[in-house]
Amino acid sequence: MGVVSRWIQDRIPLDAGRLRELTNEPVPNHLKRWWFCLGGTPAYLFVIQIFTGIMLAFYYQPSPRTAYESVAYITDEAAFGWYLRSMHKWAATFMVAAVILHQMRVYFTGAYRKPRELNWMVGMLLLICTLTIGFTGYSLVYEQLSFWGASVGANIAESVPVVGPLVKNMMLAGESYNDRTLPRFFIMHAAILPIVMIVLLFIHITLIRIQGVTEFGATEEEKKKTFNFFPDHLYTEIIMGLSLMIILSALATVLPAEMGPRADPLTTPEVIKPEWFFYVMFRWLKLFSGTVAVISSGFIVFVMFLWPFIDGAIRKYTRAKEASVWIGILGVLAIIALTVWEASVAH
Repeated sequence: MGVVSRWIQDRIPLDAGRLRELTNEPVPNHLKRWWFCLGGTPAYLFVIQIFTGIMLAFYYQPSPRTAYESVAYITDEAAFGWYLRSMHKWAATFMVAAVILHQMRVYFTGAYRKPRELNWMVGMLLLICTLTIGFTGYSLVYEQLSFWGASVGANIAESVPVVGPLVKNMMLAGESYNDRTLPRFFIMHAAILPIVMIVLLFIHITLIRIQGVTEFGATEEEKKKTFNFFPDHLYTEIIMGLSLMIILSALATVLPAEMGPRADPLTTPEVIKPEWFFYVMFRWLKLFSGTVAVISSGFIVFVMFLWPFIDGAIRKYTRAKEASVWIGILGVLAIIALTVWEASVAH
């Protein structure tokens, strides 16, 4: 080993001790709580998604004539195909949930406030990318529900004033679902969105490294305590990752991904069911007219993007210093209520 080490050292003159010192910065003690380091969970799940997605892409054929059959082959015939597809599905579900929970933690701990406003906006972009990649992935199976879900999603996009028709045309590669739609969804799901997310993650992590992590909720004694990133924090992340793998494998085995009826463009199903993370939007659309629901939803997202600055103005010009907490509680209750309401409807 000494010979190998010297050989590498001659060609890559890096001081291992110095490198360890640079990368082993102290980590705040409150990050031992899983709730405060939720960001690592979706990142780990994202890695699982990339790996299983590459494995599935070897067999998947993005065409209306072959997509359903290729997914059926993966599910029923390819060696461990059912396991990889089920892992991909459950990791996607967990990833969406983890990103939402992470965004909630940042919100309720005020970690978006100065100087972290830009990182909050990057996090919002990551949330939108996560939901979009879930939508495009759901559409690739070319089942009856996924086909009509994509068609309804395009029609909803068309309701956006001015740019709606253009957005729909870009989504479907035409005025309606056609032979070019599925390949476009596949490119979005497997190439464009993952690359965008990797870039955003790099920016997100870089800003965290520059600004440090928030210490909201930590006592003065905890603020003074730190522990090493390596090996302590790294071991914690590895344990969490292995635990997730066990849970995902169990779910993939007990509740594997199944095949629904093949898409039939000539037969509209009585009830169109979206993925669970779109239940809120679906219920909102049922409560209001299409244009009103789309505009109001867009306004809510816009407000969330700018919330660090809105919250700053509220704290500066009013006495309601923690109004964001009560607004957040009302928002979470509304999201839960609309989700449960839509989930309770027979699909």
